[in-house]
Amino acid sequence: MTILHHQQMQPHHRSNQSRAHHVIKAATAATMGGSLLILSCLALLGTVITLALATPLLVLFSPVLIPAVIAFALLAIGFLSSGGFGVAAAMVFAWMHRFVTGEGPTGDASSSDQVRHEKVGWKGGRGHHATGGVRLTTGARTGLYKS
Repeated sequence: MTILHHQQMQPHHRSNQSRAHHVIKAATAATMGGSLLILSCLALLGTVITLALATPLLVLFSPVLIPAVIAFALLAIGFLSSGGFGVAAAMVFAWMHRFVTGEGPTGDASSSDQVRHEKVGWKGGRGHHATGGVRLTTGARTGLYKS
């Protein structure tokens, strides 16, 4: 009888636990949502007060501020483009140095052409394959035919 009573009480106990869990989740969400809402209201209030205080200063100093902002923007653009062109020039000089000394990945043009022809399998002649055939590459048809 006690076992049957225990089994009947277990689903009721789970629903109480589940309900308590949902209540705790709702209370936590409401607390977090309320605190974030208060913080956003404070931020909006601070923005409005700052704007109200700064507007007269901006109106008074706008003949000075607008040219100053334009001058600052032009200086920033000039310095950034100068630095970018300097870095690009340094990269070009470094590439040229590696190219001339042969340290670069491409080397000189004749050696890269020679390697490309060796990989493809071409002999020195134009249109002749290393196997002695002629490679036809006209239109959509490509292939190796004996000559």
